[in-house]
Amino acid sequence: MHAKNLWISGLTATLVIAFLPSRALAGAESWPQRTVRVIVPFAAGSDPAARAFAEQLAKRWKQPVVIENRPGAEGMIGVSAFTSMKDDHALFYFSAAPITTFPLLHARLPYDPARDIVPISSAAEPVISVAASESLNTDSLDALVALARTQPGKLNYYAFNGGSFAILLPGFVKSAGLDMVQVSYRDGSLGIQDLVAGRIHVMMSSLLTALPLAQAGKVRLLAVTNKNRAAIAPEVPTAIEAGYSQLEFEGLQGFFGPRDMPAERQHRIAADVRAVAADPAVAEPLGARAYFVRASTPAEFTAAIEAQRAKMASLAKLTGIKPAP
Repeated sequence: MHAKNLWISGLTATLVIAFLPSRALAGAESWPQRTVRVIVPFAAGSDPAARAFAEQLAKRWKQPVVIENRPGAEGMIGVSAFTSMKDDHALFYFSAAPITTFPLLHARLPYDPARDIVPISSAAEPVISVAASESLNTDSLDALVALARTQPGKLNYYAFNGGSFAILLPGFVKSAGLDMVQVSYRDGSLGIQDLVAGRIHVMMSSLLTALPLAQAGKVRLLAVTNKNRAAIAPEVPTAIEAGYSQLEFEGLQGFFGPRDMPAERQHRIAADVRAVAADPAVAEPLGARAYFVRASTPAEFTAAIEAQRAKMASLAKLTGIKPAP
C-alpha cells in the first residue's frame, strides 16, 4: 500500500509538471482576449505607422486593435495617460523619447522612465531631415556651416516638435562651433511658415513635413539624419555622408508595454510585430510616407534605446541643457 501511494504521488507530480508548461503556454497564447488599446501621442493623421501595424496586428490576434490618440506637450500627455493605466490590454506606440530625452529636459516626470515603459519592439523609423530656408541659398551642411561662421549670431534655427530634436540640433550647432540662435514655438506650424518666409533659417523635422516644401521650391533639404537615404528623396545625403556624424539619429518608433509585462508576452508581441514588418503591403506604403520599417526583438530595441539615451545625455552635457524644474 505504501509503495502504491508513492507510485500514485509520483504519477500525480509528473502530470502536474507536464501540465503546468502547457497551461503557461496556453495563457501566453490566449492574449489578447479582448480589444487592445494602443496609446499614441501623435495627432490623428500623423500616425501612419502606428495605424498600419495596428491594422495587421488585429488580423493576427483576431481582436480589435484600437488607436487612441493623446497628442500634446510633445508627447508627455500620451505617456502620462499610458503609464497611469492599469490595463494589461493597453500598449504604447511612440518614439523612445520618454526614456532617452524627457528625463534630460524635465526634472519631474509623472512616470518612472526605467520601469513604467517596457520596450517590446521597434516598428518604424521616420526619416528626419534638416532643411534650410530658400533665402539662405545653401545646398549642403558644409555650405550652411560656412555661412553661419561668417555671420555669427545672425542665423537661427528651429527644432520641430521639441523632444529629441531640442537636444540634437543644438548639439550639432555647438559641436560645429557655430553661433546660431535657437527659436521655439508653441505651435509648430508657425515655425514652418517662418521657415518658408525666411524668418527661420534652419529647421529639423520629419522628411514627411519638409519634402512637400522642398518640392515646391520653398526650402532646401540639406541632409537626413538616418543611416540610410530615403527612397522618396534619394538625392538627399545622410548626415554621416555629409561629414557630420553628430547629427546621425534614428527615430526609434515602436511598441512599449506597461510595467511588469510578462516576458513571454513581450516576445510574443515582438514576434508578431516582426511578422507584420516583413509584409511588403506594410513596408512599401510606409516607405512612400518617409518611414523605414525596423522591427526588432525586445533585447535589440532595449539596446538601441540605451545607445540613443547615452548619445542624448552626451549632447545635453555638451550644450549645457538642464532639466526644467
